[in-house]
Amino acid sequence: MEDIHQKIHELRKERNLTLKELSEMTNLSAGFLSLIERGSTSLAITSLKKIADAFEVDITYFFESPKIDRKFHITKNEQKKFWINSVDNGFIKLSGHFQNRSLESLIVTLRPNQQKEYDDSHPGEEFYYVLNGTVRFTVDNETYDVSEGESIHFPSRLPHDYENPTDKEAILLCVMTPLLF
Repeated sequence: MEDIHQKIHELRKERNLTLKELSEMTNLSAGFLSLIERGSTSLAITSLKKIADAFEVDITYFFESPKIDRKFHITKNEQKKFWINSVDNGFIKLSGHFQNRSLESLIVTLRPNQQKEYDDSHPGEEFYYVLNGTVRFTVDNETYDVSEGESIHFPSRLPHDYENPTDKEAILLCVMTPLLF
């Protein structure tokens, strides 16, 4: 449980949030959050879920073993594709691991004729370079067909989504903030 308290504190500091700001995001009192970060109180799973949602991390993040503090080079053998069914995308993590990292870099695979069901909007920026295929981006109600060798870069606070309008797989290089994984 102590590791969970420390991870909450570290995430809050990395994201430059005050206890008051985290309190507003979670509907948990600043005093309670302070006690949690100091390890002075126990934490219900429902409260931990609220905190995970505020930091936009999966709740399992708090139960994972500590990662290597510093890893700059990612070899091809370490680049494993994984799929997230809720968005039906394949991902390969390309980013290193070190404290206060702010960029997330990924290879994203979109299945043929894949469509998103909703617009997304969050703090940060997103940059995509199409490695293979064509991807249709909608950013702030404007549509862009981005083909192989082309890129798009936008503030993530604008409503946005993307889809693969073709019958062939599309592959993108994505560099974004904030961190996803």
